[in-house]
Amino acid sequence: MPDTRSASPTTTRPVAGTSNYVRQPTIKLPAGTRVESGDAAWRAVLESARGRAGDRGPVIVVDCYPGTDLATVINEIAAALPDADVIDVEEAAARPIADIDARIADNLTDDRVFGVLSHATIDIFYDADRLAALATDLDGRAEPVVLVGWGAALAAPDADALVLVDMARWELQQRHRAGAPNWRCDNGAEDNLRKYKRGFFVEWRVADRHKRTLFEKIDFVLDGNAIGHSSGAGHPAGMITGDAFRTGLADAAKAPLRVVPFFDPGVWGGHWMQQNLGLDPAAANFAWCFDCVPEENSLLLEADGRVVEIPALDLVLLQPRELLGAKTFARFGAEFPIRFDFLDTVGGGNLSLQVHPLTDYIQNTFGMHYTQDESYYLLDASDDAKVYLGLKTGIDRQAMLDDLRAAQRAERPFDTDAYINAFPARKHDHFAIPAGTVHCSGADSMVLEISATPFIFTFKLWDWGRVGLDGVPRPVHLDHGAANIQWDRDTAWVQKNLAAGPELISAADGVREERTGLHELEFIEVRRHWFADRVDHDTAGTVNVLNLVEGDEVEVVSVDGSFEPFVVHYAETFIVPAAVGRYQIRRTARSRSEQFATVKAYVRGTSDGEGA
Repeated sequence: MPDTRSASPTTTRPVAGTSNYVRQPTIKLPAGTRVESGDAAWRAVLESARGRAGDRGPVIVVDCYPGTDLATVINEIAAALPDADVIDVEEAAARPIADIDARIADNLTDDRVFGVLSHATIDIFYDADRLAALATDLDGRAEPVVLVGWGAALAAPDADALVLVDMARWELQQRHRAGAPNWRCDNGAEDNLRKYKRGFFVEWRVADRHKRTLFEKIDFVLDGNAIGHSSGAGHPAGMITGDAFRTGLADAAKAPLRVVPFFDPGVWGGHWMQQNLGLDPAAANFAWCFDCVPEENSLLLEADGRVVEIPALDLVLLQPRELLGAKTFARFGAEFPIRFDFLDTVGGGNLSLQVHPLTDYIQNTFGMHYTQDESYYLLDASDDAKVYLGLKTGIDRQAMLDDLRAAQRAERPFDTDAYINAFPARKHDHFAIPAGTVHCSGADSMVLEISATPFIFTFKLWDWGRVGLDGVPRPVHLDHGAANIQWDRDTAWVQKNLAAGPELISAADGVREERTGLHELEFIEVRRHWFADRVDHDTAGTVNVLNLVEGDEVEVVSVDGSFEPFVVHYAETFIVPAAVGRYQIRRTARSRSEQFATVKAYVRGTSDGEGA
């Protein structure tokens, strides 16, 4: 998967179109839930805090994800609660940024893209003495006090009310592209790749670790995406109670769901999604759709026609066993290990020639415990579409590396066809790409990429002499790439292992089940089911991720009636949590297609039956 961080700062969410593809899927909150906003929301917080404080002045903590528009939050609280003393905890007690930089220097490294995953906790960003002084100052106050900022809970762990202001990473990246700095940094004009690196390797790791300690005790959750948003959240900043948040996610882990897809342009981007998913036809292109990347995507929680946007990662962190299954959780922890996304090059260009790191390399170099094995499923393709995959038999290793370095120095273009296999790519073909395999999708194809989740770790080898949409050359990492290329994956090996056709598992009662990938080196199993009417499934104790790759519309139905029928349209990715167990996918009364097909991915060795 190519690195996405050189995309244009003019990225937009999709707008209205004619496709049935649902771009704003929602999850219903428990009956009776109210979504408050503005002054009413903050007055509800104060009322709750007063009920616990008794005769003393109530203490309210508003703990904000780094990247929250803190000034706007503080101003809104001050306007809604004029009698309260609103304190910016970051200003009062955070360490100087130079001190923080020194503490995380080894994680950031000098590389433009890659760092080392941080295992720090939030306390390293704060001065313990200043926090203690702030806590002491709260004693004996008669007026309400509101502590605001990332880590505000450190100053008052026993506050009378705790509000979490949460944000999704795609919104944070949009703000970075629009000029926002990292947390307490003066780097708004810095290279977006470096800002993303600081977030990915340090800030977001620490922030997720911190908010997990708050989930069980938060009293309210506020949608930080809609506060000073840059990507058009399209709704006011809603607030729900902590109980509604927890109950809503517990319910979500027992029924099919979709995350909110996000679309992005790229230098090689195409137009298939514009034509087939109802996206803005006036946009230059759409290269990516992140349709199931819970680490980055959002969930829209809905009550009475109003929504609160939260990170989809919250579901993973709060309900890992129910969502992932006990065995998958035991293997990966609270991480969603499977990702589905689209790569659209129809009318566009080739992706960068690239390779992903081996597991041993990614562990030792970057601190990530598993790597990005992947595959390309051709959702659609033009007659001349192709996939570059593996090395041609008999090539000279040193000559290839010398030619790649010459291309990087802009001395001459890299002769891709001299070294890399090019396979014709047809609709419904599926190519496995275990880490260490040189690859890229060619122009004029619509790829459903099914992969493991560590998506940032792509080593570009050759980018066809292009610059990013921001006008800056996209980073190439030849040294990293050369250390991971598996030189024995030549033409014959690829034809046998990565480009073979599907394996028939069964064909009965109008259902054809095929095993379509992935290679034995990869941990993801993929099954394709063709059917005209209905097909039975069972999560067998592990999370299922599916996409409707053929047919107009189906519905996912509970065998025991535990959830309402869940409608899925062509090309939509959906998640069936492990807790669902047995379920059925069937055509709806509105379906007009003669046949349907889904691809389903799950983690090998974690289900109660591999034929699930």
